[in-house]
Amino acid sequence: MNKTLSSFLRAGTAALLSAAAASAALAAGWPAKPITIVVPFVAGGTTDIVARTVGQKLSESLGQPVIIDNRGGAGGTVGAAIASKAPADGYTLFMATIAHSIAPGLYKHLPYDFQRDFDPVALVASTPNVLVINDKVPAKSVAELVAYIKANPGKVNFGSAGNGSTEHISGELFRSMTRTDVTHVPYKGGAPMMADLIGGQIQMAIETSPSAAPHVRGGKVHALAVTTLKRSPAYPGLPTLDEAGLKGYDMTTWFALMAPHGTPPELVTRLNAEVARALQQQDVSRRFEEQGVTAGNMRPAELKAFIGSETTKWVKVARDAGATAE
Repeated sequence: MNKTLSSFLRAGTAALLSAAAASAALAAGWPAKPITIVVPFVAGGTTDIVARTVGQKLSESLGQPVIIDNRGGAGGTVGAAIASKAPADGYTLFMATIAHSIAPGLYKHLPYDFQRDFDPVALVASTPNVLVINDKVPAKSVAELVAYIKANPGKVNFGSAGNGSTEHISGELFRSMTRTDVTHVPYKGGAPMMADLIGGQIQMAIETSPSAAPHVRGGKVHALAVTTLKRSPAYPGLPTLDEAGLKGYDMTTWFALMAPHGTPPELVTRLNAEVARALQQQDVSRRFEEQGVTAGNMRPAELKAFIGSETTKWVKVARDAGATAE
């Protein structure tokens, strides 16, 4: 063998072994300090609720504080950009949502590549969205709401947690399928959006179940339908949008824990197991059930395939609907 080639191969092998040893050493001593979960929406919304629920359990099982770092803006893309540039050492994680599979269909230029720059860790939860209106809208069904909007073109606004959010694309689908003239009003999270819905500044939203549920139960907003093809146990008397006349309407919002690309596989595997253990605890199950949330259950490889499929699907939906965020 050529001496130069032989030396090159030996050097390459040594480098790989050194990297593997460093990765194993990092995994063996992890966690030695607090862990941060970047949440790409403001406090009080569904993503924040899910992250804090699982973060508390991870803190208990790992013996280190888990800090929730809310970095809202641009439909979750600001937080994603920040997390994508963090060291791949297991100390910075990212709570991604379906919004990050939608974003490539809405933005021409993103400062990160969702599928390339993150390693999937665990599917944490999924939930339907709920079509809600305030008490100033004279409608008791989806059909009545559509009739009201058509009688008042340009006067009905739907809110979202930001451009590119699940609420945004849900509203765009509603507009496209009902052929109504409704105006999108983006916020920096679900909590301020719901506050304005209750206050009458906007008239409707298709919000995630955990964010909408307490206001529906409190009578502050009225729920008309859920976005999944199956009815939600949290709203047993509520029809699906498909049943209400929007045939084929189907959206499930999901939340997945991710790590910057290159995080040691040993850490990803351990985190997946820790999240699974957290989701099996009774208080977590009870809290999720009350809010219409289903706990996740996927291995990292399964989650990677799922995210790839979701991204392909929702990029097409966004483009077909003519939705943009810029």
